[in-house]
Amino acid sequence: MTVQETNLKGCFIIHPTVFEDKRGYFLESFNQERFNKAIGKDVNFVQDNESFSTKGVLRGLHYQTGEHAQAKLVRVIKGKVLDVAVDVRPDSSTYGQHVAVELSEENKTQFFVPRGFAHGFVVLSDTAIFSYKCDNFYNKASEGGIIYNDPSLNIDWQLAEEELIISEKDAVLPILEKALI
Repeated sequence: MTVQETNLKGCFIIHPTVFEDKRGYFLESFNQERFNKAIGKDVNFVQDNESFSTKGVLRGLHYQTGEHAQAKLVRVIKGKVLDVAVDVRPDSSTYGQHVAVELSEENKTQFFVPRGFAHGFVVLSDTAIFSYKCDNFYNKASEGGIIYNDPSLNIDWQLAEEELIISEKDAVLPILEKALI
């Protein structure tokens, strides 16, 4: 496994070691001890989630606040997505900045998004199965979000606006400046 910290402190791109032969491949998708050592922090994941989406589906940008904040380790099992993390830590020197990573079944890359970040993804392939671990349980009262097209974030989602499929809930999220963080 190789681990690369992004320009946003605490966000890591993880490339697992993949063993391939004529039968297919094998990889260790998660090892608590190696993961914690690689990122220099103890993270205890308590929940695994999975979603299926079609091309153009954009989920996000979501976060949990306070004691219910969540760190996530995300990956794509099938298909390809553009995954985005936005720093929403008010005292951070990179507040309001984002990092985008392409995750796919081919590259098997994983992305660690720590607490204090909004997170979202858009499906670039015909379909995608997206999987992620959370270090805290979901709490509806603590959920928040930022509109995907906030001009201050200037995120390039790699698809035209008319190709995006946004939920009613995500379509009315506030811009970062007005989000309750």
